[in-house]
Amino acid sequence: MPRPQVLQDFLDIALPAMQARAHDGNSPASLEAIAEASRSEGQGGAAPLRLPVVDIWLAEALNRQIEDRDLTSLLQAVRRLAPLLCWRRRTGDATASPGFAENHANAMLLGPGGVEERRDIWLGLSLLAPGTRYPDHQHMPEETYLVLSPGSFRKPGRNWFQPGIGGSFYVPPNAIHAMRSEDEPLLALWALRNMGS
Repeated sequence: MPRPQVLQDFLDIALPAMQARAHDGNSPASLEAIAEASRSEGQGGAAPLRLPVVDIWLAEALNRQIEDRDLTSLLQAVRRLAPLLCWRRRTGDATASPGFAENHANAMLLGPGGVEERRDIWLGLSLLAPGTRYPDHQHMPEETYLVLSPGSFRKPGRNWFQPGIGGSFYVPPNAIHAMRSEDEPLLALWALRNMGS
């Protein structure tokens, strides 16, 4: 099954936007490898699935005014891609906020359970309702974030910090990290390179 055009259009906007802002750690090399790998297509992926938190908060997260033209185009591309997304919840732990399960959703665009099924690269979105703390988590693939809303993040060597809209940062392999929204929904795009594939 060929890659949906709306997904290709998203990648043509999202990956350059991420690369233009990637200056932290190994982000530039990681995103260059991800962009190169994305030129080959994976398999057809998961069926679309929406969750209540998405119905309530995604539109507000996407309807923000941003000065950077490429980020405005990126939010529009997410809006066009939204009908294809399979949103899922993850389990929380003691570091997550109360009601975490109902107040967050993740959508994989490229990767396991994504719009396009593959194992080598993962590209996805996280949405948090206001006042939600994502649990501390870690994974072997390195990760680069592009932040599309106000919110706070934590990673090794930095206590809670606010990258701001358009902010980008790198998370090394297996490093514990977290995020939290404040008065507004948080929307973040993330890219992982699974070097073991």
